[in-house]
Amino acid sequence: MAGQLIDAAGKPTPAETAQAGRPISDGPLAVALDDIAISFAVKGRPVFNAVAPTSLHVNEGEFVAIVGPTGCGKSTLLNATAGLLAPAGGTVSIFGEPLVGLNARAGYLFQQDALMPWKTALDNVAIALEIGGMRRGEAVAQAQDWLKRVGLARFTERYPHELSGGQRKRVALAQMLIRQPKILLMDEPFGPLDAQTRQIMGTLLLRLWAQDRKAVLFVTHDLEEAIALSDRVVIMSAGPEARIIGDYPIDLARPRDAAEIRLDPRFHALHRMIWNQLKAEVAKTYGDDMDGVEATS
Repeated sequence: MAGQLIDAAGKPTPAETAQAGRPISDGPLAVALDDIAISFAVKGRPVFNAVAPTSLHVNEGEFVAIVGPTGCGKSTLLNATAGLLAPAGGTVSIFGEPLVGLNARAGYLFQQDALMPWKTALDNVAIALEIGGMRRGEAVAQAQDWLKRVGLARFTERYPHELSGGQRKRVALAQMLIRQPKILLMDEPFGPLDAQTRQIMGTLLLRLWAQDRKAVLFVTHDLEEAIALSDRVVIMSAGPEARIIGDYPIDLARPRDAAEIRLDPRFHALHRMIWNQLKAEVAKTYGDDMDGVEATS
């Protein structure tokens, strides 16, 4: 199985989409980035064209990972989907509707902790509902349930500084999911964690995701993580004027364990195939000859 070819507009061709065996929903796409271009103006400097016109479609219930060299615009695509920045060209649609302002249907999990240090784990999760007007008692009850789901039932009264990095990330995950967003945007969410904890968090994420199959856009520098978690791996080219250059279906059976799936021979075949394209873009960023270098990006 080869990765999908990308047409001039950065879109998979209809035939290739069907061949990939991806779930094609009868309803509107959860996320449709169509020919979006993103530029930044810096005073006294020429306009920086971060992302050239490119397109990305995500079906409802689909888990899509985005990989690419450092600085290629992966997070920029997430920010456009979240409504945190407006593209210079093209359109962003969420469930068939043009995105105007912030994307209220999305939850965003960042690489760095965004927990309030003066609040307990329970209060950090409950506040996600309280700011929307939910009464304290109901918000706390739901927060307790979500902390139980992420394995922190015994740590509800701990403050962030009393928790490990993995435990803080579990609190942040519960804080995002308690709002029941339809789309999950995740920007290197497990990046600061050690390798073993990252795999544990990946398996936890897959277990929670399998319960209702929300659409996911997951940015990572770790190709192994991308393959272990996703239904598709999308490659972005080196910047500036980065664009999507590869779109690979991941035909590994679900449910998955993020650690054990890496022992599957098919996992290694997918890894080799995707890295063959990705390493050329990584080389452009670092200016190195990447021949013979194994994938860690």
